[in-house]
Amino acid sequence: MGVTKTEAFSIEQNELARLAKALGHPARIAILQQLLRLNCCVGVDFTREIELSQPTISKHLRELKEVGLIQGTVEGTSISYCIDSTRWREVQKILGALFAQLEGGEANCC
Repeated sequence: MGVTKTEAFSIEQNELARLAKALGHPARIAILQQLLRLNCCVGVDFTREIELSQPTISKHLRELKEVGLIQGTVEGTSISYCIDSTRWREVQKILGALFAQLEGGEANCC
């Protein structure tokens, strides 16, 4: 299987695919839900809620941070994470625009 040719797709399509990939793991969804519930969380706190090792959680946090859904602040030897509310709203619009493309509210092709 060859390499995906991202240049064959629009900027918007590539961005949506990046976001979908970042959201495409249940651990990342759990992390986002915890951040939304608590507003802020120190990295080690995730291991109490999510039954994964600290290195695995760090990997998932890095993925979410790369697409801008979360941001982290270093405090001594730990990092506090929170939702990037500006980016969160941008992503909400991007996903909303995709779902809004279904005209009339129902697909009648099948």
